[in-house]
Amino acid sequence: MPPLLPRSTPAASGVSADALTALLDRIEASGVELHSLMVVRHGHVVAEGWWAPYSADRPHLLYSLTKSFTSVAVGIAIGDGLLSLDDRVVDVLPDHVPADASDQARRLTVHHLLSMTTGHRPDSLAEAWELEPDDLVQGFLRAAMPDVEGTRHEYDNATTFVLARMVERVTGRGLPEWLDERLFGPMGIDHAEWDRVASGAAFGFHGLHLTTEAVAAFGELLLRGGVWDGRQLVAREWVELATRHHVDSVDVKAGSDDADFSCGYGYQFWRSRHGYHGHGAFGQQCVVVPSHDLVVAVTAQGEAQEVFDALWECLLPGIDGVGNDEVLAERLRHLSLPPVAGSSDERPVEATVDATVEGSALPDGTAVVVDPVAGGWRVHLGQSLDIEVGHGEWRESAPLGRPVVASGAWQGDTFVADLCVITTPHRVRLVVDAGTAVATWSTVPLTGPRLDLHLRSPLMTRPDVS
Repeated sequence: MPPLLPRSTPAASGVSADALTALLDRIEASGVELHSLMVVRHGHVVAEGWWAPYSADRPHLLYSLTKSFTSVAVGIAIGDGLLSLDDRVVDVLPDHVPADASDQARRLTVHHLLSMTTGHRPDSLAEAWELEPDDLVQGFLRAAMPDVEGTRHEYDNATTFVLARMVERVTGRGLPEWLDERLFGPMGIDHAEWDRVASGAAFGFHGLHLTTEAVAAFGELLLRGGVWDGRQLVAREWVELATRHHVDSVDVKAGSDDADFSCGYGYQFWRSRHGYHGHGAFGQQCVVVPSHDLVVAVTAQGEAQEVFDALWECLLPGIDGVGNDEVLAERLRHLSLPPVAGSSDERPVEATVDATVEGSALPDGTAVVVDPVAGGWRVHLGQSLDIEVGHGEWRESAPLGRPVVASGAWQGDTFVADLCVITTPHRVRLVVDAGTAVATWSTVPLTGPRLDLHLRSPLMTRPDVS
């Protein structure tokens, strides 16, 4: 795949390599597990790195950073005259309107959805799906709205799901196809993957997988006012409108002091202390800082605010500074997450899963068989999951169509393996001891703990709802 962005050195683009090194030190000391980092200055990539087994060519789950792409899909439809900010949900999707829809539900517009000011409190997603598991739009319009529309921001995933369906209705294209045609294709991005619900629809608020460079290129597109390679792919007016302050924000974590989520909300973008950003759970970030002609893309497993603090306190002071480019480049070439430590004992073992642990990745009673093979093990989980596990290295397999990368070792009488669901921030630690196995997520995926759903192709992690 040809590069989307040109490369340069920190020194040539006016960034201190020492500041970038300090940024890495700060983030790693914070406990955030970085999976990738790309820094773009003056349109050139000046630093990039992936923590093995994560790699440059592999798309990564963006969680709610997906929302910012849906915002752009809306903006393109508006630019084509197919949709407007004042269009009401009930007019665009009349077949999804419940007979008892309230007056407020009937007043909700594209603007209210984009700014998350529909009046729902809290996030309406769970209630909407509980009310109407086969029609989230209808459930959303039925869900309680304690606040008057347009008066208060409340982070609400369902708003973006409804926006996606509105875009699809007015364009006659699925959200993924619309973005492929109007954004990704013209940018040279040909690897976008989408998680879907039972109906086959993309979530819209979650579920887009892109490489780190594609995320950085998206940030660069925004920084350039919607222009890519001389073509106006997104109206400059939309980029400015979507990324400016529309409403004071209520942080996704009530009561927290996350400064970069308290600067206001745009149209599916967050304002930051410097510039703005698209944000996904567990630290997926596209950060745009127009004042410094800077874009930073991050994939991770950790808290986003830690990354922002490091950006502002380590990187920004190094803009237009100098440093040792070679030392930084050498460090970036050797980034990795350590494989499981221990011995390579070749004894086979059998066990049964104890799923009493909260958020178990495997059902209770699942049979586990660990068979030694050259350089590692083959782990059988139930009837359908056979996973290759390396010793002292990461080994890849795709038992259900999507990749899992694993390493393991014996630690005394206990077999331990880390199973990285490598297209996501998450991994499962499998511990087998005395005939009992426990499968625990490092962080439980927001769409649910069933490991098999995250490994099946095509990807559908919520087959229970539409």
